[in-house]
Amino acid sequence: MIKLSAKDLRTIVPSEKDLKKIKKNPIYIIVDNVLDTYNVGGIFRLADAVSAEKIFLCGETETPPHTRIKKASINTTEWVDWQYFKSAKSVIDHLRLTIDNLQVVAIEQSSKSVLYNKINYKFPLALIVGHESDGVSKDVLEMSDYIAEIPMWGVNKSLNVIISLGIVTYEAIKNK
Repeated sequence: MIKLSAKDLRTIVPSEKDLKKIKKNPIYIIVDNVLDTYNVGGIFRLADAVSAEKIFLCGETETPPHTRIKKASINTTEWVDWQYFKSAKSVIDHLRLTIDNLQVVAIEQSSKSVLYNKINYKFPLALIVGHESDGVSKDVLEMSDYIAEIPMWGVNKSLNVIISLGIVTYEAIKNK
């Protein structure tokens, strides 16, 4: 087992040469009005773990540099590619104009949702998570090819956005 301290995790700084060796997965993460900076930092950490192509931070979502985002991301904000857009809708419009055959999947509870493990994920893939209480914007849900839902069997009716994004991202990559 490899045991890393908090200092070990935060002092890793890859060189440009190291970063160029990493093959990016054609995954675009769209963060639609996520307010918790620790969630945003966790999304950067997940994007690095799966070698996602890019993160799009939208609306009221805080952006780097931000101390809590940086801390939660264990510095991945320094090398994970990201961009700010005013709205998630504008990101989807932009991506659909620039990327052929993009599949857009919102992660949300909805009457139109499909169980996350029943979707035939295709790449390039845009995954969308939304506001902790309000969820993914209604107009964005309407633009999505699928709405992925994770079943809840306990008392609580929802998962944290970073956990939901992690589950769906790894499910999508599993059959890549």
